[in-house]
Amino acid sequence: MLYWLSSFSEGGDLFNLFRYITFRAGAAFFTALIFGFIFGRPLINYLRHVQKKGQPIRDDGPETHFVKAGTPTMGGLLILSALFVSTLLWARLDSGYVWVVLFVTAGYAAIGFADDYAKVSKFNTKGVPGRVRMVLGLLVALVASAWAMWLHPADLTGQLALPVFKDVLVNLSFFFIPFGMVVIVGAANAVNLTDGLDGLAIMPVMIAAGTLGVIAYTVGRVDFTNYLGVHHVPGTGEILIFVAALIGGGLGFLWYNAPPAAVFMGDTGSLALGGALGAIAVVTKHEIVLAIVGGLFVVEALSVIIQVAYFKRTGKRVFLMAPIHHHFEKKGWAEPQIVIRFWIISLILALIGLATLKLR
Repeated sequence: MLYWLSSFSEGGDLFNLFRYITFRAGAAFFTALIFGFIFGRPLINYLRHVQKKGQPIRDDGPETHFVKAGTPTMGGLLILSALFVSTLLWARLDSGYVWVVLFVTAGYAAIGFADDYAKVSKFNTKGVPGRVRMVLGLLVALVASAWAMWLHPADLTGQLALPVFKDVLVNLSFFFIPFGMVVIVGAANAVNLTDGLDGLAIMPVMIAAGTLGVIAYTVGRVDFTNYLGVHHVPGTGEILIFVAALIGGGLGFLWYNAPPAAVFMGDTGSLALGGALGAIAVVTKHEIVLAIVGGLFVVEALSVIIQVAYFKRTGKRVFLMAPIHHHFEKKGWAEPQIVIRFWIISLILALIGLATLKLR
């Protein structure tokens, strides 16, 4: 919104700064971070007041989690409030790609909020039925994928770009829409599954988002894409403002979510942030790279799929407990040990993902 101040610039003055994506991204980061610090404690106190008993704890979960009883959930509201306020302030609102990502984030936030509300109001871990959540998530992803396909330049419409093999495009035609839906829905649910320990999900989300933000800025600049040999997607650079706001809001939340957590992200935050990652990957044509930089989320989701499929077939378990972070808990790893090691893995995967921009 504040981009319009650049219209007052005659060059070389203060207003000229608002033309630069990097300046507005930095401003978006600090706006979201300060927002989180200011409103974090009041929001937590409010959630604790209205939720009374906090988030229900699974009876079949790790025994160490019972000490977390009474911790409020829906802390994702803090991240999302900071994210939306900051993005709407600093991003160009004539950018269709920004609106696609905001739409997905808001859509999945609503689904997650309904699920969290059902859990705390009935004080059980069931929430909204899984089929209802899936249908609603698919509808949001359908709209977003079709919208992104419509916004893409003609030479990239319906095309799947491959990392490393940069001259190769796979023509999916209208099948790009269901493919994009799988990416968005998969990312949302994978992050949701990862959100099981204090601070475990938010840092990998910020790392993956930061990587995708760099990619969005890069593919939005023709000079960078010509040098790196990647496909140019005009207008994606504005997504960097969204990503910077996400990181700022995420750090503000982590201040209160670091062990022992004062508030949980809840499905409100995890579904929304996962959906946002998927949407950014779809609009920037880097869906496969998301599977690399978000590899931790992929492993978490696969551990659940493998566990369920194997148990149904044999009656036995592959892991002591799924998702896989609970497996390591059962093996005796301390929660902070798991969290920090998973953060390190996320950072390594992000660097590999960025390297695909240069590899050929």
